[in-house]
Amino acid sequence: MNEARQHRFAPAEGAADLLLVRHGETQAAVRGESFPTVEGQGDPALHPDGEMQAVSVGERLRGENISAIYVTTMQRTHQTAAPLAGHLGLKPKVERDLREVFLGDWDGGEYRFRAAEKDPAFLRAKERQEWGEIPGAETTAEFQARVKAGLLRIAAAHPDELVAVVVHGGVIAAALAIATGTPAFTFMGAENGSISRVVVRGEQMILRGFNDVSHLRG
Repeated sequence: MNEARQHRFAPAEGAADLLLVRHGETQAAVRGESFPTVEGQGDPALHPDGEMQAVSVGERLRGENISAIYVTTMQRTHQTAAPLAGHLGLKPKVERDLREVFLGDWDGGEYRFRAAEKDPAFLRAKERQEWGEIPGAETTAEFQARVKAGLLRIAAAHPDELVAVVVHGGVIAAALAIATGTPAFTFMGAENGSISRVVVRGEQMILRGFNDVSHLRG
C-alpha cells in the first residue's frame, strides 16, 4: 500500500440513518385562545411561512434514497412531511412517542407567552433543564425516555436504511442530548425546517449533524 486516505464515515452494518426534520413554523399563539389539541396537547397548523419551509425540505431531500418517512400525532409534522412524501411516493407512518413535550397547564400556546414574559417557572425549567418545573408538565426524564424508545423502534425497523423523521424542536433536543450525553437542553433551538442527523444501531446513537438550514436560505 503506497498511500492511505483519510477515513470517511459510513454507518455501521445494521444501523439506521435518521434525518430529524423539525416541522415548519406554526401559527402564532393568540392571547386568550388555545390551539386545537390532540390527546391534550396543542396542535397548531403550519403558518404560511412554515408551509414554504415544508416545500423547501421536500426539495432538499427528494433526491435522497429515503426508505420511509415518520411523523408524530400532531398535524404540523404531517403538513411538513407532505411535500417530501409526494415527491417520494411514500405514506408517512406515525410514531406517537415522538410527539412534543407535554407542557401541562401551559400547553395549547400558553408556554409561548410564559417564556416571553420570563415566568419564574420558565426560568427555573431553563436553569435546571427540567421540563417538570412547568405546572403539570412531564419531566425531562419521562420525555427523554419516550423519545429514545420511539427512535429505537424506528431504527430497529429500518436497518441499513435512510429514514426521514419529522418531529419537534424539543424532540430533536432530547434525541441529540441522549446521543451525546450532554445536558438535556444543550440542543434546544433547532430552527423550523432544519435537518439534524443521528445514526442508530441497537442502543448506540451517534450525532452526525445539527440544524442544517442551507435549503432555507436565499
